[in-house]
Amino acid sequence: MFKIFWVFLLGAYLGLGAPLAGAQVSEPVLTPESRTSLLVHAPQGVAPGQPLWLGLQIEHAPGWHSYWKNPGDSGLPTEFEWQLPGHVVPGSIEWPTPRKFPLGELANYGYKDTVLLPIPLEVRPGFAAAALELEVLATWLICRQECIPQEARFQVRIPAQMATVAHAAAFEAAWAARPQPLVAGASQLAVREQALQATLHGLPAAWQGRALEFFPEIGALIQPGAAWQQRWEGGVWHASIPLNPYRSASPEQLALVLALADPPPGAAGVRLELPVPGGWPAVAAPTGVSDALAAALAAEAARATAPAPGLTLWAALLGALIGGMILNLMPCVFPVLALKVLSFSQHAEDRRRLRLGGLAYTAGVVLSFLALGALLLGLRAAGEQLGWGFQLQNPAVVAALAALFTLIGLNLAGLFQFGPMLPSALASLRVRNPNADSFLTGVLATAVASPCTAPFMGAALGLAVTLAPAQALAVFAALGLGMALPYLAATWVPALVRALPRPGAWMETLRQWLAFPMLATVVWLLWVLGHQGGVDAAAGLLMLLLLLAWMLWAVGRGGLMRRWMAPLALLALLGGLWLLGPMLQAQAAGQQPSAALNTPSAVAGAQWEAWSPQREAELLAQGRAVFVDYTAAWCVSCLYNKHNALADESFLLDVAARNVALLRADWTLRDPAVTASLARLGRNSIPVYVLHAPGRAPLLLSEILSVEELRAALAQL
Repeated sequence: MFKIFWVFLLGAYLGLGAPLAGAQVSEPVLTPESRTSLLVHAPQGVAPGQPLWLGLQIEHAPGWHSYWKNPGDSGLPTEFEWQLPGHVVPGSIEWPTPRKFPLGELANYGYKDTVLLPIPLEVRPGFAAAALELEVLATWLICRQECIPQEARFQVRIPAQMATVAHAAAFEAAWAARPQPLVAGASQLAVREQALQATLHGLPAAWQGRALEFFPEIGALIQPGAAWQQRWEGGVWHASIPLNPYRSASPEQLALVLALADPPPGAAGVRLELPVPGGWPAVAAPTGVSDALAAALAAEAARATAPAPGLTLWAALLGALIGGMILNLMPCVFPVLALKVLSFSQHAEDRRRLRLGGLAYTAGVVLSFLALGALLLGLRAAGEQLGWGFQLQNPAVVAALAALFTLIGLNLAGLFQFGPMLPSALASLRVRNPNADSFLTGVLATAVASPCTAPFMGAALGLAVTLAPAQALAVFAALGLGMALPYLAATWVPALVRALPRPGAWMETLRQWLAFPMLATVVWLLWVLGHQGGVDAAAGLLMLLLLLAWMLWAVGRGGLMRRWMAPLALLALLGGLWLLGPMLQAQAAGQQPSAALNTPSAVAGAQWEAWSPQREAELLAQGRAVFVDYTAAWCVSCLYNKHNALADESFLLDVAARNVALLRADWTLRDPAVTASLARLGRNSIPVYVLHAPGRAPLLLSEILSVEELRAALAQL
């Protein structure tokens, strides 16, 4: 009977254990700096009035930390964006007790090792679903000496009628680490001699005689890294904490947390809310040039609140039109346009066909720009931090473009012909509608040109994303029209067509030669993918392109070779996609290729560093000017500037002589911090070059740089 009882319990466990596990949550996010997961605690299931908690657990790598609600001198607190059903409302983070991280004369407040940030969810009457399904985007900043913005999107499904308690111990530990409320009693605060004077009673007896840390919940109120005094008189703790002369608030009631300066893991502090009688001293005007930190704060505040550079809609349309025309000079667009020039010679005598082809090409370009613009605006409206060229921040898109250009290059070289490969119905349709080729050429030209920003484009695109949808799409349409305009005009000017050589054998030679620029574009795309996913991703794509070429060669051979070799090559290509496809993805944060874009300089004192908002603010606080290059591996204009004007020795010597810091913001992969910084400058595309100086407004430079412009900008310092 005893054995039967245990067998019954085991069966109940196996039958009910999986459902009782409760929630289904997306996999943890792993980076070299942290392992981040979302935990669920619903001991009574999901029902109105019952406790329901989610918690973001960050396991920091040694030396790294994230931030409290008041991050201190720099940093950003963890934030959440929710997608919740009706009758479910998120609460605020229940912050555990922070600790202090000194950094020279500055200090930050946050967490190291493992921290769980619990968030309560209120289920209100009216919720009756069988399961709670939600999505949450968590964003946080993780720092050592450098800082890396990170994010994770979690999808959660919590059964309504089942308890979810697998992580109860972790939540209990997080709640125990929250600052415990302390009755104010005789405790008091006062402001005297530019310092906050604290006299606190009733602190834990175990703390007496030990050093404490003081954490106000309002930022920019005190100087976290400044020296301060504290002492014990019996059970009463006295402290004098220097005020921030440029503070942003003067609260009548101050919430603060007090904790041990050297706490054991999981130790809780205490929380008080005390009045501040007598008022606060006036906030100093941030104009004193002797205080570098004040100047940096003033410059940062001006950048954060300044509107985008003034630009009317008509000026934006004109800038987009001119910028689109200049896009035709981009090296990667040349092979596509050369194909269209080749078609000029083929149909030089058929003026009607030329003009229809020009209109079809224009339609392909304009509609493609409209589609990209609509997608960009839609994703931004949904909360995505994206900018112009966002499609090439996706390694899968880069790989697909490389395959397409390989296909076109091999076709031009004569390895195979599209005609025999197409179904007869499709082939006849292509013959009856030759303008479809022109339309698709316009789509292809847009795909390769869109990541770049030509002169006049930056401000126009920056304004476009702030306009109403119809006006924004008008700017994108003007950009497409500008790019198509030179070709369209040529099809309507007979003199230009007559200037071309007559059709002949030279056309086949030119056709085959054009394969090489096409394949050169593939090399560029492989290089971009190498920056995004590493050398393994680039090698994997190269192998897939080789298998694609083998299959096309076999298909073009005909006969037995096509019958037997083509299926074998197709199987090899499919197998390669299955084995090598997972390699074609972005590396985790922290392994991204910003270092590869920060090439060493031959001039001492003019070395490039990786950009971060914290590094920029830190350098400005030291009183140094900062030159920021917003760049990406897929931006051809960026690479041109990097290897020309930005590498010029006279410019670098000026940088060293004026002690200007050089920072490179890498946008090869999506980076919300870079996107936000560009938005503050009124831009959402690259290249962007800006010179910051303490106490001055940012100076934006041209998209295509010259050494003279760079040196003239430095001469203003």
